[in-house]
Amino acid sequence: MLRSLIVTAVLLLSASEALAHGSEAAAPPPPKQEAVPVTLAQTRKGTVLADANGMTLYYFDRDDTGNTSNCDGACAQKWIPLAASKNAPPSGDFTVIVRSDGSAMWAYRYRPLYTSVQDKAPGDTNGFDPQNLWHIARPAN
Repeated sequence: MLRSLIVTAVLLLSASEALAHGSEAAAPPPPKQEAVPVTLAQTRKGTVLADANGMTLYYFDRDDTGNTSNCDGACAQKWIPLAASKNAPPSGDFTVIVRSDGSAMWAYRYRPLYTSVQDKAPGDTNGFDPQNLWHIARPAN
């Protein structure tokens, strides 16, 4: 009998202690911010900016306003915009541009970034086409 009374008392004390601390709700974790999905990669053409999968990133000379992309429709099927969420925060030289269709994309130094469908593997630079105004995105010196 004494043993069960002691066990009951210990359980009641433990429960009251847990209930007392349970009312102190832990602060919610801070919202996770979207990281810029860009890395550096080594290619035959030197160091380039690459997406999270290692695919070379490019910029288009006609994207010169700093806040818009001029590659829509059929162009965006060949040159895939580097997608971002609309609420992604800028980080250093990386900003977010809202496209004409309402989607968002990453830009480097205010130049929208794209991958090329001509690149089949990480490190490919087949999209480099300066005659048609497409250049490899490189880190700033």
